[in-house]
Amino acid sequence: MSFWRKLSRFFTSTSNDEAFLSYVKLVEILVSKVLSIAMLVVLLVSIVDLIVFLFQEIFSEPYGFFTVTLFEIFGVFLNILVALEVLENITAYLRRHVVQVELVVVTSLTAVARKIVIFDFTKSNAQELAALSIAIFALSISYWLVRRTNKRYE
Repeated sequence: MSFWRKLSRFFTSTSNDEAFLSYVKLVEILVSKVLSIAMLVVLLVSIVDLIVFLFQEIFSEPYGFFTVTLFEIFGVFLNILVALEVLENITAYLRRHVVQVELVVVTSLTAVARKIVIFDFTKSNAQELAALSIAIFALSISYWLVRRTNKRYE
C-alpha cells in the first residue's frame, strides 16, 4: 500500500507539466546511458568472438585457409560496424538530446547492406532480394532528403 501512496504523491507533486517533463527527461537520459553501456558490452564480446573465430580459421587445418566463405566473415565485421553505429546513435542522443535522423538512416543503410553482403542465394528467393533492393532504394532517397534538408539549415 505504501508503494501506491508514494506513487500517487509523486504524480500529484509533479502535476506541474515542467516538473513532470523534467522527470521524463531524466528517465530518458538514464535509459540512454544504460543502453550505451549494454552496447559497449555487446561490442566487446563481439570483437572477442571475432578474434577467436579468426584465430580458429587461420590456425586450424587446412592452415591459413578459411573453411567458411569470406562473405560470412564480412558479415561478422559488418555486424560490429552496425553495433558501432547504434552506439553512435545513442551517444549522439546523449550529446544533443535529439534523435539524429541522418545517423539513423545511415545505420539502417549499413544494416541492409550487411544483409545483402551475406545474402545466400541458395536459401533465399528473388522476392527477398527485391525487398532488400526496395529497402535500399527507399533508405537512399530518405538519406538524400535528410542531407538536403540539413544543408539548408546549416
